[in-house]
Amino acid sequence: MRIGSPLRLLLLCAACACAAAEPAPPANLEGEQYPYPVQTFGFKSQSQSFGMAYMDVPAPGHPEHTVVLLHGAEFCGSLWRGIIPALHRASARVIAVDQLGTCKSSKPVNYQYSFQQLASNTSQLLASLNVGPIVLVGHSFGGMLAMRYALMFPSQVQRLVLIDPLGLEDWKAEGAGYLPIDQRYALLLQTRAADIRRYDTENYLGGHWNPVLDPWVQMLAGMYQGTGSERFAWNQALIEDMMFTQPVLYELNRLRAPTLIVVGARDRAAPFRRTAPKDIGERMGDYPLLARRAAEHIPSARTVVLEDVGHLPPLEAPQRVAELLLQNLELAAPESPRPANPAPPGH
Repeated sequence: MRIGSPLRLLLLCAACACAAAEPAPPANLEGEQYPYPVQTFGFKSQSQSFGMAYMDVPAPGHPEHTVVLLHGAEFCGSLWRGIIPALHRASARVIAVDQLGTCKSSKPVNYQYSFQQLASNTSQLLASLNVGPIVLVGHSFGGMLAMRYALMFPSQVQRLVLIDPLGLEDWKAEGAGYLPIDQRYALLLQTRAADIRRYDTENYLGGHWNPVLDPWVQMLAGMYQGTGSERFAWNQALIEDMMFTQPVLYELNRLRAPTLIVVGARDRAAPFRRTAPKDIGERMGDYPLLARRAAEHIPSARTVVLEDVGHLPPLEAPQRVAELLLQNLELAAPESPRPANPAPPGH
């Protein structure tokens, strides 16, 4: 049964609670195979109990670094399956987190999303794992979160790596219009695989489809259509609202960790382009330009532009990303071969 509005969803869950019966849990990708064992961090936030899924891959010996990986809004911790092995072989402990509202983590019915709150949640998880200083790597939406984390917990972040991070431009200030959360929710409920593929081709891949994304498209479309679709779409609407209304762009000069910004030359991602006038929307999302501008404001930053790559370097060019990370960490590249095409999610 489809629930026609967020209000009805809230009322339904409230009624279930009053009846002392829990509502049917949303789909948390129970059948999705991640490349390493998935654990769950139980914690309380905003007077509610949640579970945050994560992979903790120990170093084969004494860890040279602890690398924390933050995924984009349309992806999961398993995004990094083509990169974790290289870091592991180079004696890094690797932790890949599924943020609240995504993938295998809890999908709240009622939650005040903010980048500060998500950063605090992640910090609690790392504290529970007795993690010291970290190398923080964020992709896309995860890049926005990584910047906020580094601003909130500067003593915890040794180095910061941003891979095609969102938030290098203020879409609202540029002229994109605001969509109320209810409208975002209604639009997201209509999402199908063809819509995702079309958007990714135009904005992420420079107009040329890459089959490596096929499993991800099917996974995301399934989240919007399967069991728990209303809960998932509602959380995505809240996350989109957070991204639109909470820019981090104006605080880049406060970042203190040495920062590497990696962007694909073909990347033109601008998630709120459709609400902007056409001429303004067309100039949004120029990532090579945005990265260079951002690096001018971050005290210790450098930029690498990957040719023939779009918004998804961890999927399009995992070997090149792994090599850049190892170089940034000043670790020797592992000698054993890395697969050219890492297994897609579910394999």
